Amino acid sequence: MGSESGDGMGIVKPGAAASRRPRPEWLKVRLPAGESYARIKRLVRLERLHTVCEGARCPNIGECWGAGTATFLILGDTCTRACRFCAVKTGRPPEYDLEEPARVAAAIARLQLKYAVVTSVDRDDLADGGAHIFAETIRLTREACPDTKIEVLIPDFRGNADSLRRVVGARPDVLAHNVETVPRLYPIARSGSRYRRSLGLLRQAKELDPSMRTKSSLMLGLGERMEEAVAVMTDLRGAGVDQLTLGQYLQPTREQLPVDRYYTPGEFQELQALGVNLGFLHVASGPLVRSSYHADRQHAALPVAPPAAPIP
Repeated sequence: MGSESGDGMGIVKPGAAASRRPRPEWLKVRLPAGESYARIKRLVRLERLHTVCEGARCPNIGECWGAGTATFLILGDTCTRACRFCAVKTGRPPEYDLEEPARVAAAIARLQLKYAVVTSVDRDDLADGGAHIFAETIRLTREACPDTKIEVLIPDFRGNADSLRRVVGARPDVLAHNVETVPRLYPIARSGSRYRRSLGLLRQAKELDPSMRTKSSLMLGLGERMEEAVAVMTDLRGAGVDQLTLGQYLQPTREQLPVDRYYTPGEFQELQALGVNLGFLHVASGPLVRSSYHADRQHAALPVAPPAAPIP
């Protein structure tokens, strides 16, 4: 799943209160409001759906919902992992809802979305990690909204190649999987995940369907060094990743890791230029950028994809 400096690497014990630094001016956002925001909130409640916008306390919820877009969170709202940067609740999830894909597709149709983003919690309790529900959500959305572009932001499925093949075989327009941070910080920030496993998943997805765009995201400000961030960008491009998003980590609550430092808008611009030079087809880089932030605009900026080939 998909984010302020303490001393050293900014480590705090789970449950401990961490002092928060005042945010710079460029990170302040307006409170959510407006007719479109209220409409999406009502629809999410009516269809008994979840969104990562709410679950992860995204700072862009007001802007995105105000513009009529949302990122749907499938497979429930309880994650089996406990990433130290994420506000989504963790624990033992209940049985997943087989009717959820149909409700997501209906919501996308009612919102008349031209571009839909679907993500999930980690479901390590399921043999396929939830790949079947991802594939069904894509299939039913295609039936309800044949012209809608679909982006899925998937977990690592614990490296299950069959699960990845099932999702890729459903033909999303964009398949995203976030590495989130640099390898050195995985034991602290993502103890249930493995950097090389995530990198391998992205490489394999591109090999399965070279016509499908792949995407990943990196949070900055968790304690990484600049050269480590650049090395991750280089690794991602080496894995064939087409799109990259770079954003500032923000401590969702006092229970999560504190921010190590705030990157300036100028630094994000420098990293964007570096990403373009590395060969990414599109780089979205800025303090408030998130993986699905303006995802429709990110996709529209890409060159036309080659024809789809059979999935091996």
